[in-house]
Formats: sequence, C-alpha cells, structure tokens
Amino acid sequence: MHFTLLGPITQVETFAAGSGIRELARLLKFYGKGRWRKRKGVAKVRLPDGSAHLVEIHWYEATGIGRKEYKIKRFL
Repeated sequence: MHFTLLGPITQVETFAAGSGIRELARLLKFYGKGRWRKRKGVAKVRLPDGSAHLVEIHWYEATGIGRKEYKIKRFL
C-alpha cells in the first residue's frame, strides 16, 4: 500500500532485532550489513485517495542505512 507520512512517528518500539527478524537474510542481501531492527510506531498518513488516517506502522531500520520498507499494520 502506498502512503505519505504526514508527521513524525511517535510511540516507537523495537520488537525484533538481529536473528529474531525472519527477513534478515533478504535485508542483508538488498541493503547490506547493519544492526537490523524491526520497529513499530504510530503516525498520521495520507492514502492515495487523499484521506488521512492515524495508523500503526512497521518498518526495518539499521544504523548507517536508515529506515526501510514501511508497512501499515492497522488503522487506529
């Protein structure tokens, strides 16, 4: 799903790191070595139809590489 972040991500938590990430091999192949973490938070987003929603969003993050692969997990 495509969307645009409308503000900062709040209530950020790390819920998986290192070998606890199922997609670790793919992340290493596509983006390179790093201390990968799977994180979640709450943000306001704009969907392609123009509507704005508060959502729980998940992404992968590594130091020096940044945030990758944002996903909307649920609407709040």
